[in-house]
Amino acid sequence: MHTLLAACRELVFPPACLACGRRLPLDRLPLLCDDCHPLMPFIRSPRCPCCGLPYARGEDHLCGVCLAKPYSFSLARAALAYQPPAASLIGALKFQGLMTGVASLANLAVNSPGFRELSAPDLILPVPLHPKRLRRRGFNQALVLARFCFPGRGRIIDAFTLTKISPTVPQTQLSGTERRRNISGSFSVKQPQKVKNKKILLIDDVFTTGSTVNECARILRRAGADRVEIFTLARTI
Repeated sequence: MHTLLAACRELVFPPACLACGRRLPLDRLPLLCDDCHPLMPFIRSPRCPCCGLPYARGEDHLCGVCLAKPYSFSLARAALAYQPPAASLIGALKFQGLMTGVASLANLAVNSPGFRELSAPDLILPVPLHPKRLRRRGFNQALVLARFCFPGRGRIIDAFTLTKISPTVPQTQLSGTERRRNISGSFSVKQPQKVKNKKILLIDDVFTTGSTVNECARILRRAGADRVEIFTLARTI
C-alpha cells in the first residue's frame, strides 16, 4: 500500500529540481539535480573566524569589521553565499511563502562546513518578526528553518523569549549605518532568567551586514546570556 501511495504521489506531484525544474526521484533530498547541486555556493575556509566572511584565498583571519569593532556575538556561520542559485530559493521561501524547498534548504544547511563549527546550544532562538509583520507574512522563516534544521530539539527552540517590540522598515535597501540605526532598540528579552548563563544559538535566514543579529546578540548578552552564536542559511559576500 505504501509503495502504491508513493507511486501515485509521484505521478500527481512529481518532485522537481528547485533550481532548474528537472524531474527527480521521489525521495531525493535535497531537491536538486546532479547538475545544480554542485553549483550551490557553500561557504568554506578561508574566512573570518568571527563573522564568517569568506575570502578568495589565504588563511583564516579576522576581517576589518571585526578588528575595528567586535560584534556582540561570539561566532557567526552561514551555510551558503547569497548568490544564485541559493538566493532565488531563499527568496521563494521568505517573500513568496513557498514551503516546498524548506526541507532541502535545511538539508543543505546542516551538511554545510559552517554548521559543524557551532557549539552545542542550551537554547535555540529564531530572530523574531514584529507581530504586525508576522500577521502579514503568516510565518517566521527563521522559526521554520530552526525547526527543520533541529528536528527532535523542539524543547530548546524558543520562539517567545526574544521578541521584536518596535516595527522597523525593511532592511533591504538600507546602508549599513541606516540598518544599525533602524534596528537599534527594537528587540527585547521577555524573561531574562531563561537566557541567563546560557549558550544561545540565534537562527536567521540571511546575514547581510549583521546589524539585526548583532542587535539581538547585544540584547541577549545584556540579559545575561553566556555566549551567543549565529547561524544563517546564507550571507552576502
